[in-house]
Amino acid sequence: MAEWSIAAVLKTAIPLYGIGGSNPSPSAKLENNVNDYIKYGVGLAVTAVIFLVLWRMGYVGRLRKYIEDTQEELRKCTWPTVQELKGSTAVVMVTMFLLGGYVIGIDFILTLVVNVLNNLNKGA
Repeated sequence: MAEWSIAAVLKTAIPLYGIGGSNPSPSAKLENNVNDYIKYGVGLAVTAVIFLVLWRMGYVGRLRKYIEDTQEELRKCTWPTVQELKGSTAVVMVTMFLLGGYVIGIDFILTLVVNVLNNLNKGA
């Protein structure tokens, strides 16, 4: 007869996932570390190959040129002063409060209209 309980399930699941339980042997730890290093090495090699292919195709040079052009354009921009920024922020905040009040008002009015229509339909 099979033992079906949470304890039995946990006894079988804990060693599988390395949760608690006994410590793995040093050789198992070494094997896990080697496997992790191999995975990292393969990932690094794939990344390097992709980078080299993109470099040979000219994408890396184009990306560098794009970044340089963007920096040059940003130097040409005129940035707002602190006072202008505060004024713009205040305008945005007031506009948002007005818009929010408008939406709440319209919602309230439409809710009243729908409730009145529902009451008329129930009475008929």
